[in-house]
Amino acid sequence: MPTARIKLISRSKDASRDIAKQIVDIAKSLNIKFSGPIPLPTRTLKISTRKSPCGDGSHSYEHWQMRIHKWLVQIDGSETALRQIMRIPVPDTVHIEIMLGS
Repeated sequence: MPTARIKLISRSKDASRDIAKQIVDIAKSLNIKFSGPIPLPTRTLKISTRKSPCGDGSHSYEHWQMRIHKWLVQIDGSETALRQIMRIPVPDTVHIEIMLGS
């Protein structure tokens, strides 16, 4: 039976974790083998900018960062499970990648 790897990518940790929990609940209700949700390393994007636009005055900086959280869920790829997963309402802040393999 083919397996489906579902990768969830989001700036919000709670939103991606909730979607992963819904996928696991679907797999449990259909008695399908699954593994996860596995947290992948969080990517942190950092940007430093000068506070003063003209360059005069003190050398003070503002620091901004954005964290990108990733979760991985792997399930056996039954057609009914994948159809139910596709019906999950996903917020705009969560990006989903589904890869089917054997």
